[in-house]
Amino acid sequence: MNHGTGKPPLDAYDRKILACLQDDATTPVAGIAERVNLSHNACWRRIKRLEEAGFILRRVALLNAAALGLDMTVFVSIRASEHSGEWLNHLKAVVRDIPEVVEFYRMTGEVDYLLKVRVASIAAYDAVYQRLIREVRLNDVSSAFSMEEIKYSTALPLD
Repeated sequence: MNHGTGKPPLDAYDRKILACLQDDATTPVAGIAERVNLSHNACWRRIKRLEEAGFILRRVALLNAAALGLDMTVFVSIRASEHSGEWLNHLKAVVRDIPEVVEFYRMTGEVDYLLKVRVASIAAYDAVYQRLIREVRLNDVSSAFSMEEIKYSTALPLD
């Protein structure tokens, strides 16, 4: 199932390995090999191939935002004031430098860009908002505050 990506197709072993790593990237190769029924060396080679092919971008620790005091999630919808490459590059640079912005998307439809922001308070969000409107010409900015996180996952479907 390569879907025109130019990447080698994934077989059942690759998918099982990726599922193990998505569940816990700290699992030793021996543990993954045992779970997917491969030898240690064959499993290690497959993991290296998956990394080299770009299926595995990096291995990270997922932090507890609430435990860190970042209880507030804000979705920020932006309508652009212009659509030039220069303007977009400037917006990208500004947003990359705002650590509270944890996700950033270019959209279709009524909204041009969508940001996901994690902050401790409305005042902290307002500082992000003020910085954004100070540094970039925008047509409209609309913020929606999440009341409850119902589902959160970083795991991608592998079936």
